[in-house]
Amino acid sequence: MTITLRYNASAASKLLDHRQFKRIESSILAARKKVLEEVELATSSSSIATSKQPLDAGFIDLPRQLLDEDANDSSHSLMAHIEGAAADLHQNVDQLVLLGIGGSYMGARALMEALCHPFHNELNRDERNGVPRLYFGGNNIDNDSINNLLHLLKRRCQDKSDVRQRWGIVVISKSGETLESAVAFRLFRRAFEEYYGFESVESRNLVVFITGDSGNLREFAAAAQHPVVLPIPDAVGGRFSVLTAVGLFPAAVLGIDVRKLLYGAADMTDCFRTASFAENPVLQFTAVCHLAERKQNCTIRVLSTWGQRLEGLGLWYDQLLSESLGKNEVGATPITVVNTRDLHSRGQQHQEGVRDKLITNLIVERPSTEPIVLPNRPDDCDQLNRLSGKTVPDLMSAAIAGTNKAYADVGRPTADIILPKLDEYCLGQLLQMLMLATVVEGQLIGVNPYGQPGVEAYKANTMHILTRRKEG
Repeated sequence: MTITLRYNASAASKLLDHRQFKRIESSILAARKKVLEEVELATSSSSIATSKQPLDAGFIDLPRQLLDEDANDSSHSLMAHIEGAAADLHQNVDQLVLLGIGGSYMGARALMEALCHPFHNELNRDERNGVPRLYFGGNNIDNDSINNLLHLLKRRCQDKSDVRQRWGIVVISKSGETLESAVAFRLFRRAFEEYYGFESVESRNLVVFITGDSGNLREFAAAAQHPVVLPIPDAVGGRFSVLTAVGLFPAAVLGIDVRKLLYGAADMTDCFRTASFAENPVLQFTAVCHLAERKQNCTIRVLSTWGQRLEGLGLWYDQLLSESLGKNEVGATPITVVNTRDLHSRGQQHQEGVRDKLITNLIVERPSTEPIVLPNRPDDCDQLNRLSGKTVPDLMSAAIAGTNKAYADVGRPTADIILPKLDEYCLGQLLQMLMLATVVEGQLIGVNPYGQPGVEAYKANTMHILTRRKEG
């Protein structure tokens, strides 16, 4: 077990009472114990109390379980199934449309933005090494975005014998009943069948379903004899599903090393289980966030991503924290910012606005590409020669340090999550850390972090209004 992710809350800790930090240790350790007990309960044959339902703790041990299954039977494991289906799509399509909403797409988006070329869809097929372009749909009821993507596919795909003009669909929904993704699937399926032919081989083989063990989507896939149907485990909720087929299959299609993602997550879980309070990034992160909220009224948590490749991960975390803890009129409000971009928009508020924010910087120490050096110019019209020879990462490091000092000078709490580099192993650690911290905090504040009963009201009202209008 090698945890390369580091959590440094020394700046925030200076603003917290050391005695309070020491006192909360026992509560945090007790919360960890309860989380792990729920893992055992979820996999046992014991009845689960109503107060603990839903109990979607399956994500905690899943990374290690998938790796062990693959090690024991590499030809029949879920990982083999995922990678085989991804390889088939590589050979047969050049555009892939992922239809899903919430946890059914935000994890895949986060993985793509963090680990793929930032202009992946602009590259030609050779430059992408045969990896398909990936487009996200079904995440909004937006007439124009649906139409424009359908029109793009129609313009780009006119000869189905040419792999560069072939497209496929991945539809992700645990129940198959979510309005946004169900509407999108019906619309894209119509276009798909018009292009390939109704009940053609392509119309079956080039659609991948990722869904629960029962429900509308699984029944449809079985009735239409679609060969690739990947599972969403019953014991894993949508916003915790990034390391199931929901996130792993799109990642595999994109050429991301999904095993390294799982190793990172599994190692973080091992650390969470066994490391002391002082050496445990999950527990330290939870403690600082909880104390800042309870003792300093920091009810807004700003995840400040330095560089643009982690914005999608921040939006994924927004859903994770909001839906998990925003219940019973409690729960912090997450906000994602991208710096240095948002220093020119939100920076003023963070520096001098209401003192209700804990800022957690998400920092990648080393860039994935060769550092760009600022050149010297004879005209020096921009007066930047004084910085010539410095690299773009040098400028970013100075901006991070300067911003943290500005906040510290006026008593604004900050902490840092530091990744040595942005790769699959580090990202797997980060994803699992944030999910584990969320469920631990649920125990601290007396909230079931699983399920999202509050979103059912709008769904029911929307469908009632739509069906009433149709009947009228």
